[in-house]
Amino acid sequence: MSGSKRAAILADLMARYNEQDVEGYAAFFTADGCEAAYRGDVLRDGRSGIVDGYSKVFAEFPENRAEVTAMTEFADQVVVHEKVARSSAADPFDVLAIYTFTPDDKIARVEFIR
Repeated sequence: MSGSKRAAILADLMARYNEQDVEGYAAFFTADGCEAAYRGDVLRDGRSGIVDGYSKVFAEFPENRAEVTAMTEFADQVVVHEKVARSSAADPFDVLAIYTFTPDDKIARVEFIR
């Protein structure tokens, strides 16, 4: 993983995700930031949508965790390979996430490939 500022931001973001700190996680996004399927529909819109969406995910999967296994930065995007496990008994699955950053290092959009 790179030692860049954005890599550090994403490390902090993943720590909030794994702590199930939905407010802390959402704070890394712009006010109108979103999460979407790759080239598809928006899944969680704005910080409030992110908080609402992950509150539901974490209620359903209280052991949910993600681990970053690889990261590549290019221009204002950071592509991250994540391994996600919904519970200690569940097989993990792979996710490729493309984070788009603003010039002030907030996340404007993330698109997931699964």
